Amino acid sequence: MRLFLWLDPPILQLGSRGLAGGARRRPAPHPGQVRAPASPGAVLGERGVASLLSPPPPAPAQSAPPRGAGMAESQLQLVARRVRSFPDFPKPGILFRDISPLLKDPDAFKASIELLADHLRESHETKIDYIAGLDARGFLFGPPLAQKLGIGFVPIRKRGKLPGPTVSTSYSLEYGQAELEVQEDAIEPGQKVVIVDDLLATGGTMSAACKLLQSLKADVLEGLTLLELTSLKGREKLAPMPFFSLLQYN
Repeated sequence: MRLFLWLDPPILQLGSRGLAGGARRRPAPHPGQVRAPASPGAVLGERGVASLLSPPPPAPAQSAPPRGAGMAESQLQLVARRVRSFPDFPKPGILFRDISPLLKDPDAFKASIELLADHLRESHETKIDYIAGLDARGFLFGPPLAQKLGIGFVPIRKRGKLPGPTVSTSYSLEYGQAELEVQEDAIEPGQKVVIVDDLLATGGTMSAACKLLQSLKADVLEGLTLLELTSLKGREKLAPMPFFSLLQYN
């Protein structure tokens, strides 16, 4: 069952199921996802930053659901209302999407975890072994999501933060290189893993994490975030790995 609500000006699309999609083209919002109102101008940055402006009005993101239409809609709208925008942070010309109000609101945070868990239950018939969270905000969503699903959590950290033998991979940032590490014994060959973070922008960090886990012969099922900046086309960089986000911003 799908339900479409036409709002003024953005469109809110509600679906019975969120779809994983590592698409090679820029996709329309998946059922179970939300496209937020467009912000004028280009978008910058790999994590937590968005558009070059003329500042837009602080409109909330729009939303979509799990389980059944009524409850799903209210849950996703609650999550969307708890994401706010800060123009000119961390520097002029950048619009920052802030999840702090979501983390302060226990009902909204619980709803975000339930929505992500519902998506994973509906999308994967085989058992997921681990949720892998990206340093640092993936650590906020990964452990409660893993607990909700009754599985374990694996941290993927920045260089030099993990003890014992590790494997690492480097990737490019706007002004240089960064490196991710995971412990050698974190994943056994063939175990099924979902990567979780708060936001997808250019896709560089999540793509590096996928390669890192694959070097341990893990079966990476999907990438998952709360927010997605669609104009940066990060999901195209992740292909063919499927990807899902709850809220989408241009």
